[in-house]
Amino acid sequence: MQDSHPSQLQTSFELLRAAWLEQRPSYEQRRDDLKRLRRLFRERLDDMSKAVSADFGHRSVHETLLGEGSVVLSEIDHTLARLKAWMKPERRAAGWKLWPAKAEVRYVPLGVVGIISPWNYPVNLALAPLVAAIGAGNHVMLKPSEHTPRTSVFLRALIADVFPDTRATVVLGGADLSAAFSALPFDHLFFTGSTAVGRKVMAAAAQNLTPVTLELGGKSPAIVGETADLRRAANRIATGKFFNAGQTCIAPDYVLIQESKRDAFVTLLKQQMAERYGAGNRYQDYTSIINEAQRSRLANLVADAQARGHELVSLLDMKQAPPSRVRMFEPTAVLEPDRGSAVMREEIFGPILPVISYRTTDEAIGYVLGRDRPLALYCFSADKAEIEAILARIVAGGVCINDTLYQFACNDMPFGGVGASGMGHYHGREGFLTFSKSMSVLRKYDPAPSDLITPPYKGLTDKLVRFITWIPGR
Repeated sequence: MQDSHPSQLQTSFELLRAAWLEQRPSYEQRRDDLKRLRRLFRERLDDMSKAVSADFGHRSVHETLLGEGSVVLSEIDHTLARLKAWMKPERRAAGWKLWPAKAEVRYVPLGVVGIISPWNYPVNLALAPLVAAIGAGNHVMLKPSEHTPRTSVFLRALIADVFPDTRATVVLGGADLSAAFSALPFDHLFFTGSTAVGRKVMAAAAQNLTPVTLELGGKSPAIVGETADLRRAANRIATGKFFNAGQTCIAPDYVLIQESKRDAFVTLLKQQMAERYGAGNRYQDYTSIINEAQRSRLANLVADAQARGHELVSLLDMKQAPPSRVRMFEPTAVLEPDRGSAVMREEIFGPILPVISYRTTDEAIGYVLGRDRPLALYCFSADKAEIEAILARIVAGGVCINDTLYQFACNDMPFGGVGASGMGHYHGREGFLTFSKSMSVLRKYDPAPSDLITPPYKGLTDKLVRFITWIPGR
């Protein structure tokens, strides 16, 4: 399929809006759409896995099924099970001053939603927000990443088979198309990607006063306390960091560890990597870096650390990797990097793990507080007081205690960043609310005392106003 031309965007947008204005999707329509999406998506999981792996050069089928397939299916199931309840008007208290009256909040669809999705989880991060937008009763225009072209074609064919093009459509193209896409007068614009591009998307959307949800990234810390089960921490940090070769927005970006445990932790991490990905497994489950530009960026991060004299530890011997595999990047620990090093200034987004020792919990907390607020925070500890001290002082998009990544998989919790790591939420009910307008409805009945509160404010009217605004003790 050919890329879309920027001039076609306005036509597609107007088609979606005209259809939405003519007939908003009912509960039955939304449910039917989601059920059809679920069925066709499930039937094509094998096609999806092949497309994603081809785009990456190599990606573990199991990682694709876990990180893409299961997440999308779970989001659809969660929405189908609760959608009717989410759509019900919510009673609110009108208060005695407005008597007689009834108050409610109705959750109404916004209209036409734009979604820009990234390359690292090209299916999950496209379809999960689409599920929320469709569940909320909107029409959708999706622009997937140009860096995963085969997966984008897969998405375009899937959406075309599920929805008429008056209800949902996929447009393909590069940076120029993304810029034109962001400038459309959507009723809501949802973007997942880098902080730098997020700023551009927000600036373009501001011209139309389009509200935005920005799912960005940043440097998510993992704090390993003195009471932590070190073997378990190494196991779970290895999962969070090296799943998808670290190309995950919520991957632990660096580890802060109690100084007496640092060397033992690195040794355990090496053991984990050999068992998971090494020659015995023929590196089948180790994912390639998406493209040469990203691989070069990661190589430059390591080169900078080496030039600064930081100790580098190879976590996996790559000499026996199959020669046919492309862009396999050696997982590397960087010990005690300084704040000015590139690995501590930039989001890593790859299989490089800075490990920094600390002496006290306050020191670790202070280190995190000295940076932008992270998208994810991981804390490994058996000390409840230590955990609560960390939670009380650090603001993050989401937190997982004694594990990594799984806060994203919890459908009933909101997912989203804060500050430089993003704004707004989705998943479950929060996704439904993001793509809905909470519309207040007040019903007034007769007789209404408020009819008496009109000028001239004398006599009984004066007494009513003073009664309503009465302040105790005066």
